[in-house]
Amino acid sequence: MRGILLLFGLVAGMGLMSLAPQAQAQVSVNIGPEPVCPYGYYDYAPYPCAPAGYYGPEWFVNGVFIGAGPWFHGPKNFHGYVNNHFHPEHGYKGPMPARGEHPVEANRATARNFHGNEMRDGRGHVVKH
Repeated sequence: MRGILLLFGLVAGMGLMSLAPQAQAQVSVNIGPEPVCPYGYYDYAPYPCAPAGYYGPEWFVNGVFIGAGPWFHGPKNFHGYVNNHFHPEHGYKGPMPARGEHPVEANRATARNFHGNEMRDGRGHVVKH
């Protein structure tokens, strides 16, 4: 008799649990529009503008930055040089351009004036070369 009551209680409890409202988990990430920076932006949140000299010329097509992080729109196997001396994590404390600022053409990286020392993939990863 005791076993029947225990079984009945267990079945009733399971039945009541099935009536409980079910919560559905949903994750939504909205990263917003791509930052508008004169010389590109770093590949980490909050995606601050990078100074002239951080990205090499291969990061630009007709003067337009190909993106980094979630807005990267370069080729799948892209690897491009950066000069990490212009990165805050490597001690850079110099001037940073503001979003929406217009580039100074003389500051753009060219094959002659750029000194890259680290290769990155546009998706936030350092690439061994």
